[in-house]
Amino acid sequence: MPPSFSHPSIVSLSLLRKLNVSSMATIQVPNISSMATIKVPATVPYPAEDCDQLRKAFQGWGTNERMIISILAHRTAAQRRAIRATYAETYGEELLKSLEDEISGDFERAVLLWTLDPADRDAQLANEALRRWNPSNRVLIEIACTRNSSELFDVRRAYHLRYKRSLEEDVAKHTTGDFRKLLVPLVSSYRYEGIEVSGKLAKSEAKMLHEKITEKAYSHDELIRIITTRSKAQLIATLSHYKDEYGKPINKDLKPDRNNEFLAALRAIIRCTCCPERYLEKVDLKVIEAAYYKRNSVPLEQAIKGDTSGDYKAMLIALLGHDDA
Repeated sequence: MPPSFSHPSIVSLSLLRKLNVSSMATIQVPNISSMATIKVPATVPYPAEDCDQLRKAFQGWGTNERMIISILAHRTAAQRRAIRATYAETYGEELLKSLEDEISGDFERAVLLWTLDPADRDAQLANEALRRWNPSNRVLIEIACTRNSSELFDVRRAYHLRYKRSLEEDVAKHTTGDFRKLLVPLVSSYRYEGIEVSGKLAKSEAKMLHEKITEKAYSHDELIRIITTRSKAQLIATLSHYKDEYGKPINKDLKPDRNNEFLAALRAIIRCTCCPERYLEKVDLKVIEAAYYKRNSVPLEQAIKGDTSGDYKAMLIALLGHDDA
């Protein structure tokens, strides 16, 4: 039987977190049966027109949830941002506040997450991951490693504004031991974004990594410093030298151990930092295809339709690019 969607599951959260595109007319979403897309109209109404329709959806005897879906589920991040700004300017109220007042439950959660700015969404998801902290949760790693330095800074700023605490402070509060030692510098780093690398440094740090991994000193200060602070280009150079010098990729030496989530976290950071596109593709395939198709023998769309209902289902199906829910 497919996993329950009675509360927003990893699928919907992953969907909302990863559909983070500001300028494309369509957003690609991995699907079991095909590569579905979020459909944006060829001619998009002006933000003022969308705001007028949303305002009408909120008025009267009942909320017009289908109108909300027809607009917000079919706009890019930049278009949603323009709608929020225009709505606040026109009506003197934040769109998110109006949505909170008019809708509820899982549908409310999905719409609010989708409508948030990417940095605000990441901040909220990071907070939820910390409040329900589990070492197998990769949300913090995905946020820290798939965002560039400026984007991660924006997430930290959004987190501080929303929760009146720093992200680093909450990571330190909710994690312990080696995970605290790893995740605090990871979320607080500001990696250099340039392409310049030092071959000498790559060689010396590859040697350092190999020594610590051989010693099984996986939480050594130097190992953590290298993988959490070095630029993407420098880290790639270091790992390339590691493979050339020691005969195998570093992740092969960080052998999977079902009882060691810390090792899994190290591997995820390395994959996610060096090639975020491939990492996210792998996560999507594992979470969506394996969990919802191979294990349950049903496509994701079918699972959503069969295990959710009402407006929440309609919203998720719209985000998958199908409006026939």
